[in-house]
Amino acid sequence: MAKLLIVDDERSIRNTLREILEYENYEVDDTDNGASALELIAKNSYDLVLCDIKMNKMDGLEVLTRSQQTNPDLPFIMISGHGTVETAVEASRKGAFDFISKPPDLNRLLITVRNALDRGALATETRVLKKKVSKTREILGHSPAIQKIKETIDRVAPTDARVLVTGPNGSGKELVARWIHEKSNRSSSSIIEVNCAAIPSELIESELFGHEKGSFTSAIKQRIGKFESAHGGTLFLDEIGDMSLSAQAKVLRALQENKITRVGGEREIEVDVRVIAATNKDLLKEIDKGNFRLDLYHRLSVIIVNVPPLKERKSDIALIAENFLEEICIDYGMPGKQLTKEALKALENLEWSGNIRELHNMIERLIIMSDKVITDKEVQLFSHSPQSSTTKEKGFDFENFTKFQEFKDHIEKQFIKHKLEKNNWNVSKTADEIDIQRSHLYSKIEKFGLKREEIGIN
Repeated sequence: MAKLLIVDDERSIRNTLREILEYENYEVDDTDNGASALELIAKNSYDLVLCDIKMNKMDGLEVLTRSQQTNPDLPFIMISGHGTVETAVEASRKGAFDFISKPPDLNRLLITVRNALDRGALATETRVLKKKVSKTREILGHSPAIQKIKETIDRVAPTDARVLVTGPNGSGKELVARWIHEKSNRSSSSIIEVNCAAIPSELIESELFGHEKGSFTSAIKQRIGKFESAHGGTLFLDEIGDMSLSAQAKVLRALQENKITRVGGEREIEVDVRVIAATNKDLLKEIDKGNFRLDLYHRLSVIIVNVPPLKERKSDIALIAENFLEEICIDYGMPGKQLTKEALKALENLEWSGNIRELHNMIERLIIMSDKVITDKEVQLFSHSPQSSTTKEKGFDFENFTKFQEFKDHIEKQFIKHKLEKNNWNVSKTADEIDIQRSHLYSKIEKFGLKREEIGIN
C-alpha cells in the first residue's frame, strides 16, 4: 500500500483529498504547514507528496526544494488555486512531477497520482539495479587503516603513478585498484584485469601482449592482448607474484618503453597504459628466492597500498556486515533483516581468515538460515570459523556421517577447497602442491561442486 502525504493549509482541501485517496486504498497523512511536512518526510517513507504552493511561513516550492536535497526520488504533485503557466513551469523546474489546479478534477488527480507513484517506483528500481550491476562498490569502514587507504587513493588516483596493492586473499585489493581507476583521469576508458595466477605460464605472454596468427600451434588467428585492450585506460595485474620470469621481463620492457610486441610478431606497438598490480605475497622475499625481478618490483611499487586483513580492523565489521545485510536482502527480494548488538559483537570476535569474502558469505548464510532478527547464537551456529569448528579442541563429530565414503568425501572436499583458496585458485600450482595431476584435480573440483567466489571490500 502506497503512503501519501498531503500538505495544505486549507482543512477542507485536506479532508477532501484524504477521503478520495483513502477510498482508493492509499495510506494518507496530512499537515497544514511546510515545516511540519519536512519533519514528517524525514521520519517516514512516503511514496508521494501532494503539496499546496501558497501557504503561510513556508510555501510549497520551498518544501519541494528542501525535500529534493535529501529525497531526490520522492515525487511531488503541486496544487494551487492561483495556478498560472509561470507557476507550473517553476514547479517543474524545481523537480515537481506535475501541477494541478484547485479544485482538482477527480479523474485527473487519480491518474496523476498513479503515474507519479509509477515514476517513483521506477526510480527506486533503477537505483537498485544500478547498484547491482555496478562493478565498483564502496570501500566501507572508519578504521585508521581504511581512512589511510581512502586518502591515498584520492591523492594518487589523478596521477599516472604505478601502484602496488598488497594484502591477503579476500581483503579487497581489486576494489582498491578499481577506485584508483574510477577517480583517475582515465576513468572514461576501461580497466582491464588479468589474474596472473589463473593463467598457465605458457599462455600468460599471449594473454598480456597478444599473438600473431600461426605464432604457435593453436594460434589460428591474430589476438589482441590485454596491454592493447587497456590502451588509454588501466591494466590491473592481479597476483603479479605468480607471473613467470619470462613474462616479467616483457612487462618490464613494456613499462620502460611504453611499447609491446605480440608473440610471434616483429612490429612494436605503442601503448598508453597505467599499470596497477596486486599481490598477496611478500615480493621482497620472492626476490630473495629468485622468483621475482627486483627491477620490475621497483617499476611497479612507486606507490604501495597495503590492505590489512579484516581481523586487524574489527571496528569496521559492524558497518560492513549491516551493508551486506541490506544489499543481499535486496538482491534476494527478501524482507529486511536485523542483526542484534550481540550478533554484531559475535561477528567481531570471529577470526575471519577469509577476510571480506568470508564475511559476505557468512551474512548471506545468516540471511538464508535465520529469522528476521539475527542473534549471536545464530552467528555461532552458522559460523565456519576455527573457534566454532567441531574439528578443533572439541574433537570431530563423527556422528554426522553414517558411511566411511561420506566422511572421506567430506574431508577430501575441505582439503582441496582449503588448498585452492590458499593458492588463489591457481589449479596448476595446487595440483603440484598436493601431488596429483591437474586433470585429476579438475575432476575433483567438478565432483564436489567447488566454485571460486569473488568479492570486494564492502
